[in-house]
Amino acid sequence: MQTIHPVILCGGSGTRLWPRSRKHRPKPFLPLLGERTLFQQSLDRAADPRRFAPPVIVAGSAHCELIESQAESRPGARLIVEPQAKNTAPAIALAAHALPADAIMLVCPSDHHIADETAFLSGVEQAASLASGDYMVAFGITPTGPETGYGYIRMGAPLATGHAVAQFVEKPDLATAEAFLADGGYVWNGGIFAFRAGAFLSELATHRPAMADAVAQSFARAEDRGWELHPDAEAFAAIAGESVDYAVMENTDRAAVVAADMGWSDIGNWDALMAARDRDDAGNHTRGSVELAQCRNVMVESDGPRVSVIGLENVIVVIDGGEVLVTARNAAQHVGKLTGAAQQ
Repeated sequence: MQTIHPVILCGGSGTRLWPRSRKHRPKPFLPLLGERTLFQQSLDRAADPRRFAPPVIVAGSAHCELIESQAESRPGARLIVEPQAKNTAPAIALAAHALPADAIMLVCPSDHHIADETAFLSGVEQAASLASGDYMVAFGITPTGPETGYGYIRMGAPLATGHAVAQFVEKPDLATAEAFLADGGYVWNGGIFAFRAGAFLSELATHRPAMADAVAQSFARAEDRGWELHPDAEAFAAIAGESVDYAVMENTDRAAVVAADMGWSDIGNWDALMAARDRDDAGNHTRGSVELAQCRNVMVESDGPRVSVIGLENVIVVIDGGEVLVTARNAAQHVGKLTGAAQQ
C-alpha cells in the first residue's frame, strides 16, 4: 500500500471563537475537544507509520513556537514557514514542492474535528486510490441537515472508489440547502483533499501559471533551517492569494469526491463547538466555575469568575482573560465581526 503524506495547513486569525481564540493562540492550538489541541488531533489521525509518512506542516511565522511545542518532535516532520498568508492554493503548492512528485498528499486543515476516525481512515484509503490515478480528490461530508454555512459538492458519475465532481456549489440559502438534502446527491465540501504532488503542481501550472511560477521560485530560493524551511519572501509576495477550490478544484477536469460520514465539523463558531461537545439531558455544557438553573441548550465556560445562569435557552457565555462574550446560539456566526475580536 502506498504511503500517504499528511499536509497540515495552519492558518486563520482566530476571531470566530473569540475571546478564547486570539491571534497569538488561535483555534488550532487550543484544547477545545478533549485534552489535546485540534492541531495535535490532526497530527494524531495521520500518525500510523504503517500508512503515513511524517507530516509536512505549513504555517505562518507567528505560530512557529506553538507548532514546535505541540508537534512533539515528530521524527521526519517538516515545517514550511509561509512568508505571507496567501490562502490555501500556494500553501499546498509549497508542500507539493517539498515532496516527491509521486507522493500522495493528504491535505488537512489543522482546526477541524472528526469524531469517527475509522470512517475518516476509510475515506483516506478511497481518496488515495483515486489520487494515485491523478484525480484531484475532495472529501465530501455526508450532510446531517440543511446547513447554509458550507459549500456543497454535487456528485456525478461513479468512479472506482468515489464519484466524479459534477459541480461545486457556493453556500446556499436555506431553501436551496433543504432541496440539496432531499436530493441526496450533494455533500458538504469538507476542505480536505488528496492528490499526487506532481499532478497537483501540473494542474496549478495549467490553471494558475503565474501562481505556480512564483511558488516554484520561492521554494527554489528557500532557506533550510533544520526542520524549518523558509521560502523566499520576495518571490512569494508576487502571488495573488487564492483558495485551492477556486485555483484548481473548480477548473480541473479530474475533480473527484469521496463521501464520508465521519462526524466532521469545521468548528467554525461557538455554536458549532457546542454541537460537537458532550451535553447533559437538558442540552447544556459547562466548563469552569459555572452554575445553571432552569436552562436548556446553554453553554458556559469561564477561566476564572463564577458564572450563574438562570432560566435561559440557546445562549452561549464565554469568559476568558477579562473578556466576556454573551451570544444567542443562532448569532454565534457574527462573533468574528465584533470590535473586540478584531483587536484581540
